[in-house]
Amino acid sequence: QVQLVESGGGLVQAGGSLRLSCAVSGGAFSSYAMGWFRQAPGKEREFVAYIRRSGSRTYYADSVKGRFTISRDNAKNTVYLQMNSLKPEDTAVYSCTARGADTNSGYDDPLSYNYWGQGTQVTVSV
Repeated sequence: QVQLVESGGGLVQAGGSLRLSCAVSGGAFSSYAMGWFRQAPGKEREFVAYIRRSGSRTYYADSVKGRFTISRDNAKNTVYLQMNSLKPEDTAVYSCTARGADTNSGYDDPLSYNYWGQGTQVTVSV
């Protein structure tokens, strides 16, 4: 059974940085495209970033482009989300997710993913 476990969340001041990690076990990590989503209280789940299997292609939500970077280490079965210049509106529970489809389409649709982690809280204070 595929399991995804996020870590690295916490409380940070606006303008600060955090690095989230997502460790994947129970499956062939290199066969999955990976994504990060977030959900703030009272809001719908929102796409954040996506990376293809090889790591050669990445995609971002407009709201985080230029501030966040998604990367992966297939040798460590881990995907990362480096978050810089954090803003209070970035406050949310961040979840990593995996899907077998390694394409450039549908990556912002949570229904296209097969596996989800439980999430890690990121809180950005003013």
